[in-house]
Amino acid sequence: MAALAGCGHLSRTFRPALCLFRYGASKLQLHAGIGYPAICANEPLLRRTRALWGSGVVGRHFSSDGGDDLSVRYLEGEDSGIVVLGINRPKAKNAISKNLVKMMAEAVDAVKVNKSVRTVILCSLVPGIFCAGADLKERAKMHPSEVGPFVSKARALMNELGNLPMPTIAAIDGAALGGGLEMALACDIRTAAFTAKMGLVETKLAIIPGAGGTQRLPRTIGVASAKELIFSGRTVDGTEAKSLGLVSHAVEQNEAGDAAFRKALALAREFIPQGPIAMRMAKLAINRGIEVDLATGLAIEEACYAQVIPTKDRIEGLTAFKEKRPPRYKGE
Repeated sequence: MAALAGCGHLSRTFRPALCLFRYGASKLQLHAGIGYPAICANEPLLRRTRALWGSGVVGRHFSSDGGDDLSVRYLEGEDSGIVVLGINRPKAKNAISKNLVKMMAEAVDAVKVNKSVRTVILCSLVPGIFCAGADLKERAKMHPSEVGPFVSKARALMNELGNLPMPTIAAIDGAALGGGLEMALACDIRTAAFTAKMGLVETKLAIIPGAGGTQRLPRTIGVASAKELIFSGRTVDGTEAKSLGLVSHAVEQNEAGDAAFRKALALAREFIPQGPIAMRMAKLAINRGIEVDLATGLAIEEACYAQVIPTKDRIEGLTAFKEKRPPRYKGE
């Protein structure tokens, strides 16, 4: 219960109308303005991005170069409050490298303290791939003494992702294997294309899932099913993943290759009108409560409910209901 003590009122945080953070191999660059880089070597991609923004369509913009391992887009307008994290290592099939772990950790830390963020979507900017797992080429060059600390950092990243206070959605439009699936499992909700492939395949390499897979998969699909998938190293497609409960939604892939992302975006749009403090407290109550007995879980729920009673948003919700208008929540 002491952990709930810090869950006070969430203050508003000013943010530019739209920012695009691009994480390169060596530094963090901030591009502010209308939503695409001031300088872009990939002009066809830039034109497509402009066309999508201009038409009001928000899509996942595929990249053809490996200059940036991660991009972070803060959406604007009616989608304000949605942040899209896009993994971009096309030459390595989005494999998890030291640099990607570092960049993702920085991005997650930034999102965590931004009270204007309502929902986070994790996706890939590489067609046909979500994340292929650990970067085995990089791993092969590591001294055995380096492997343990690297896996610990990856595990810490997954935990930080899982502990983000706002809802998180993983959009799986391609293969999510090993650490890639563990990353998706750290999110609250997963959407997948029918054609996506998912699996914890580590036993095929004589190791085990080391970034939360042995714990989150059983909690998601049940102990017996999780053991079967981990013991066999088998992969499943989106249809089977939906039947197992591994993903919440499975959709037919579209021509653009971003059907799961678009489903995730639709879900995020359902989330952002709700009271942001209430959303965070609901997530906290569920996450903490599911790990304890019912009586303790109900006490956690009561403590979380107490956090929303004194908020201005609660009064706004009641007022809007009385006046028969949409509420205007500010996270206060």
